[in-house]
Amino acid sequence: MNIDLHELQQVAQAAPRVDMYAGIHKALRALMADTLLHLGRADCDDAQELEEAVQRLLQLLELCRGHLHHENEFIHRAMEARAPGASGQIAHEHAQHEEQIAALAAQARALSYAAVPARAAEVLALYRALSLFVAHNFEHMHVEETAHNAVLWARYTDAELIEIHDALVASIPPEEMMFILRWLVPYLNPAERLALMADMRAHAPAPAFAAAIETVRPHLNERDWAKLAAGLRLPGECARG
Repeated sequence: MNIDLHELQQVAQAAPRVDMYAGIHKALRALMADTLLHLGRADCDDAQELEEAVQRLLQLLELCRGHLHHENEFIHRAMEARAPGASGQIAHEHAQHEEQIAALAAQARALSYAAVPARAAEVLALYRALSLFVAHNFEHMHVEETAHNAVLWARYTDAELIEIHDALVASIPPEEMMFILRWLVPYLNPAERLALMADMRAHAPAPAFAAAIETVRPHLNERDWAKLAAGLRLPGECARG
């Protein structure tokens, strides 16, 4: 499915609709970029630092694997129900991503056993492989945000899309959700951040909301935190951090 500039402009100019891709893709882009940069500057002569970089990469890959599963089970299923064949290209790329994730994970784990003289070369090889994976995922997410949204918006109401999204979110284990929030909330714009956290406070148990605030607070700068705390009307002691 090819995307041209005209199609992108049509999607961009459309009236605001429920977008199941926008938030999670901001989180994935942020985490991918951060992980790539962290690996690129890792000290190959520092075993602890290198192991930290490996673990961060494995976390990213596990999140990517889960994300593929969530999209296949909920979004692709919805697309195929009303537009058979519409998810075919991306579904094929998902299968390729599964293979790439497994290969990157094996390559990363092998670093723990690499001989010191070969370590720098192996880290560089992994860095380049991860760079290609990130580059392809950025293009892949662009197709989903344009072409896939066009299919969904033409065939589903916002209420139906919210129902699909809520079912997807409900399927995510709490530990995974907290990890997602850590990378999602800080990289949303203020309006998106407030809307997300206000919705969570309205629908999630109070302890879950409190845990989410505790998770994201250290990753917000003072201005962003002040805007969020004011928008949520958090108690004074919480708003002061």
